[in-house]
Amino acid sequence: MEAEGSVLEQRVRACGRAFTGLAADFANPEDVRRLAAQLNDLGKPVDVLVNNAGTIARAPAAEHTDEDWDRVLQVDLTSQFVLTREIGRSMIARGSGKVIFTASMLSFQGGINVPGYTAAKSGLVGLTKALSNEWASKGVNVNAIAPGYIATDNTQALYDDPDRHRSILERIPAGRWGQPSDLAGATVFLASAASDYVNGIVLPVDGGWLGR
Repeated sequence: MEAEGSVLEQRVRACGRAFTGLAADFANPEDVRRLAAQLNDLGKPVDVLVNNAGTIARAPAAEHTDEDWDRVLQVDLTSQFVLTREIGRSMIARGSGKVIFTASMLSFQGGINVPGYTAAKSGLVGLTKALSNEWASKGVNVNAIAPGYIATDNTQALYDDPDRHRSILERIPAGRWGQPSDLAGATVFLASAASDYVNGIVLPVDGGWLGR
C-alpha cells in the first residue's frame, strides 16, 4: 500500500479518524521486520492485526519454480508469522488483542496449478490454531477468515477465463462471486468484543461453496 495518499487513508480521514500509512514489501523479510518495529514504535498499541498480505503464482506443480514457491510462502505464510510474533508480544504483555489471518478455500482444498498458494494457506490454518492454543489464555484472540471466490487481482485470471468462471459460479449457492465488501462483517465480528470467546476458528465467507 502507499505510505501516504491512499484511497483507504482518504476514507478513514473522511470519518474524522487519524491515519498513519506504512509501506512494506512482504516478499522482503527485512521490510517485514522493519514494519513490525514501526508499528511497535507508534506510541499506541496495536489492538487488531489483520494479516491480509498475499500473492499467488499459477503454474502446474511440475513447472512451479523454486522462486515462485519461495516468494509465495514468504508473502503468504512466513511474513504473517514474523509480523504476528512481533506484534503479538505486546498484545500478550497487555493481556488483550485480536489477530485475524486471511486463509482461503484452498486451506480446505487442493486447488489447481497453485501448489505454493495452497501450501501457504493451509499453513495459515495450522498457525491460527497453534497461536490460539498459546495465546487464548493470555487474552489474545487468534482467528482466520477463509474467503471464497472473491473478485480481486488474485482471482482475475480465473474470472477472465470463461470456462473456469462458469464452473466456479455454478458451484456457489449464493449465485455470484464475492466482493471484498462481503468480508467486512466477518472482520468486524472477529475484531470486536463480540468474539471474545472465539478462538482458533477459520470462518468461511464463501457464499456456501464449502457446503455444496
